[in-house]
Amino acid sequence: MNIANFLVTMHGAVAQGVIWSIMTLGVYITFRILDFADLTVDGSFATGAAVSAMLVGNHNADPFLSLLAAFGAGMVCGFATGFLTTKMKIPGILSGILTMTALYSINIRIMGNQAMIPLNGTKTVDIVIRKAIPGISAKNSQILLGGVIVGIIIAFLYWFFGTELGSSIRATGNNPYMVRSLGVNTDTTTMIALAISNGLVALSGGIFAQVQGSSTVDIGIGTIVIGLASVIIGEVVLGKHAGFLPRLLCMVLGSIIYRAIISLVLFLGLRSTDMKLITAIIIAIALFFPTMKKSMQQWGSRRQAAIAVADSQAENAFDGSDDSDKESDGKE
Repeated sequence: MNIANFLVTMHGAVAQGVIWSIMTLGVYITFRILDFADLTVDGSFATGAAVSAMLVGNHNADPFLSLLAAFGAGMVCGFATGFLTTKMKIPGILSGILTMTALYSINIRIMGNQAMIPLNGTKTVDIVIRKAIPGISAKNSQILLGGVIVGIIIAFLYWFFGTELGSSIRATGNNPYMVRSLGVNTDTTTMIALAISNGLVALSGGIFAQVQGSSTVDIGIGTIVIGLASVIIGEVVLGKHAGFLPRLLCMVLGSIIYRAIISLVLFLGLRSTDMKLITAIIIAIALFFPTMKKSMQQWGSRRQAAIAVADSQAENAFDGSDDSDKESDGKE
């Protein structure tokens, strides 16, 4: 193994992991906070990429303003799913599938009926950073860009979910019936959470398209699987019972670890077509890890209890032999 090439590979994995962690935070909002299986993600990620690439590549818009537009487009996608599930009473998972399906055609429209928008030679966010900081590498500019945006998002989410509205959203995910009894409109909280979640997913898609140098209509395929894998890995690293801020930070760490694992597997010689299989294996192991950890703890507790019982029986047997010796000495 060439150490230098390996370090370069891991460097690239960190850069990608930071950018994809924005999407992971969005998935975390629906999957864990709201307890909603949202499949809109595959479509909204591509929507953010399409909007950002279209504005930057075809209209020479400011790349950072295009990211705000991508975030807004993603919020509209999330609102659509929320409307389907709350107002039209369509099950959540089907609402996400309907929105995701519709977004495929909408994204092609956004891209001007093209399958791809190239961004070669255009001013993208990472190029702006590289011009502002001479000598910085492409990967480091991506890490800096993603790190700053992730820091702002985590600070916002930590503040927002501490407000009355944010607490209502968290309570909706925990027990919607109790929240309704307190007079909270759970339809509103659900739609807001879905809008914020898909806004972050679309923002990640917009950044990824600019950094990658192109946007394709199928750029979002498999995004939800990547997001779930990153969320689960992050939870395995920290545990589900940690505070809210550490959990948000571990979503970023989970995304980086996931990308590092994928990069390592490719570095060792597996084909890119094996990624779906590898992702499924990673998720299965991550899901099994808490069960295995609990089983090991139970086995350890039973083993300690058995040792304590054995020690107690041995002690009692020793004490009994001492008493019998004393009685025999008295008789003599």
